Amino acid sequence: MKFKSDRNFSKELDDYDNLSYFQEHFNFPDNNSIYLCGHSLGLQPKNINQYIQEVIDSWKKLGVLGHTQGNSPWFDYHTFLTSSMSNVIGSKLNETVIMNSLTTNLHLLMVSFFRPTKNQFNIIIDTPVFPSDKYVVQSQLKFHDLDPDINLIEIDTFSNGKCKNNEQILEQIENNIENTAMILFSGVNYYTGQYYDIKSIAKLANKYNCILGLDLAHAAGNVNLNLHDWDVDFASWCGYKYLNGGPGAPAGIFVHEKHNNILLNRFEGWWGHNKKDRFNPPKQFKPLLGAEAWQLSNPPILSMAALRCSLDIFNKVEFVSLNKKSKKLTAYLEYLIYCLENKNIKIITPDNIDFRGAQLSLEINSNIANLEQHFNSENIICDYRKPNVIRVAPNPFYNTFQDIFNFVESLKTI
Repeated sequence: MKFKSDRNFSKELDDYDNLSYFQEHFNFPDNNSIYLCGHSLGLQPKNINQYIQEVIDSWKKLGVLGHTQGNSPWFDYHTFLTSSMSNVIGSKLNETVIMNSLTTNLHLLMVSFFRPTKNQFNIIIDTPVFPSDKYVVQSQLKFHDLDPDINLIEIDTFSNGKCKNNEQILEQIENNIENTAMILFSGVNYYTGQYYDIKSIAKLANKYNCILGLDLAHAAGNVNLNLHDWDVDFASWCGYKYLNGGPGAPAGIFVHEKHNNILLNRFEGWWGHNKKDRFNPPKQFKPLLGAEAWQLSNPPILSMAALRCSLDIFNKVEFVSLNKKSKKLTAYLEYLIYCLENKNIKIITPDNIDFRGAQLSLEINSNIANLEQHFNSENIICDYRKPNVIRVAPNPFYNTFQDIFNFVESLKTI
């Protein structure tokens, strides 16, 4: 695909500059670098100290009574994030909870939803796949005395330097779904930046009575999601990328409400127990209704306060408008790269804006040994993935069209 060289972005820039005031909500690295790495770690919200200080003050003034007293009692602190998070992922309130970390959550959810039978025992994943996801699936298969070399089906969504289209992906899934118990797919592929058509994958999974789980690490806070309406079974995501919750921020889960009345095995802990008698001497586990039942222990309140700060920023703007600016930023980046007409720089992310988020992955052939270090020397922060891919993600909260222009000027020097 090539853009016409006379394409005029001036009106688009004017239309979306009114969202640039969100820059004032975030702290930038001390060297004021161009930060295009929000897909790995989002920037720090400026008000974060206020949220964390509130917890510290309650701890100081109330001690253990902070669980039930103060402006934001810790007993139900996770619920202060639920509404904002539900808006971002398109779920009902009882389908979402913030807890644990992404890999831990995937294990906990697969304990409940991966139930191999005589006829359905395989797991389908997308590749390229983030290593941790593959380790989760391999270990779950081994836990059920299955062989990852046989029972793990990898759907290659990137071949010969190009992302496969949705029809090709669906065809591959359907060709391998007969003995499959679960599909575990990314929302946005971490390597290529491709945003899968989750709705169509969910429809196919339901057709074959196959569970669909999602890793939304690169999707939550990045692309429009409607997990409830799409009839996804479960999902998890991390809080430190597009959600700007800080390093190691708490993750989240989604469990569709259609599973509320189904008896599911799960690993149990007291924070998933009925709140009314959670502190009583133990008898029998009484699960809460909905996603909260998968909680194990009381959450890390200080870390959750940081994520709450960022989610409150999401509440200040309609996600549709934020996503609209994101698409414009990425389209501008794509346009400028094509204008370079440099055969050594290839965009491997789909050119259709409906099948990508903020991230463009660039395959670069260069004599420069360390591309990431090269960009750092140019005061630009992005990241490098072997063998030769640079991932660039303009964040609509804190990146500008000027950032994009300056990045591409640096590309010219390669």
